[in-house]
Amino acid sequence: MNEENTQALQALKDVAMESVKEQRRARRWGIFFKLFFVAYLLVGLIALIGSGASDTKLTAADKITAVVDINGVIMDGAEASGEMLIPALKEAFEHEKTKGVILRINSPGGSPVQSGIINDEIKRLKAKYKEIPVYAVVSDLCASGGYYIAVAADEIYADKASIVGSIGVRMDNFGAVELLEKLGVERRLYTAGANKGMLDPFLPENETQVAHVNNMLNTTHQQFIKVVKEGRGERLPNNPDIFSGLFWTGEDAVKLGLIDGLGSDAYVARELIKAEEMVNFTTEKDLIQRLSERVETSVQSMISLDATPRTVLR
Repeated sequence: MNEENTQALQALKDVAMESVKEQRRARRWGIFFKLFFVAYLLVGLIALIGSGASDTKLTAADKITAVVDINGVIMDGAEASGEMLIPALKEAFEHEKTKGVILRINSPGGSPVQSGIINDEIKRLKAKYKEIPVYAVVSDLCASGGYYIAVAADEIYADKASIVGSIGVRMDNFGAVELLEKLGVERRLYTAGANKGMLDPFLPENETQVAHVNNMLNTTHQQFIKVVKEGRGERLPNNPDIFSGLFWTGEDAVKLGLIDGLGSDAYVARELIKAEEMVNFTTEKDLIQRLSERVETSVQSMISLDATPRTVLR
């Protein structure tokens, strides 16, 4: 065998060995990531089981302040939804040691339907358990649908820097008709029903359809105003700005009659309800749902490329 053949065979051997090494490395990394993922699931499972092992409803106190948290966007399927909050509210009122109920709110609003369902349930429970006072306590934000729920309480309290109000209704859309024209794109939409394609962002606005939407928004706004006036009564001054969609700090909200005073949940429990021990009755999603959401959040944080700027209030 000549020298050229020997070199060629050696090169083939080197390539083959490198391929085998690469496959071994790939298998090792694959096994590592599988074991890491399983370990992560087990740790999360243990943490969740541990967090739910104790029954927070058990207490040595002879009277308690029952707390129900209303956090985040109010919408169907969310934690701030009728499906999740109504069972918690019922349990809070029905508990034999409950002396008062606090609705602890931190929400920018959301669905008027879900907000209305929750408001109605609070009022139903208040009528059934007349001896149990209900207080809404705002942390950072109680706007729009959050305030819709808050007005079902007997009194509302907030921090001086909390954001309160935004009594209005909005519907978002956009128009890209001119953009399509510049790009030379023709929009083709086929519908059965003259208004089935209304509010399509790639078609020009139709005045009749816009008027119909505005009428819907005005109707929902009047429903909102009625609920607020029923809940706050004579505490509200005759000031049209209140229902204009504006929002205020807690300090200014007191002056406008939107809330009754400044104070935290601990203050309300201790000084007003006279039951300092607070017990949280907020319904939690089951173990599988929470574990699934935790894994999903973890995965999203690892692969997220979101660089969208966010506006915050300090």
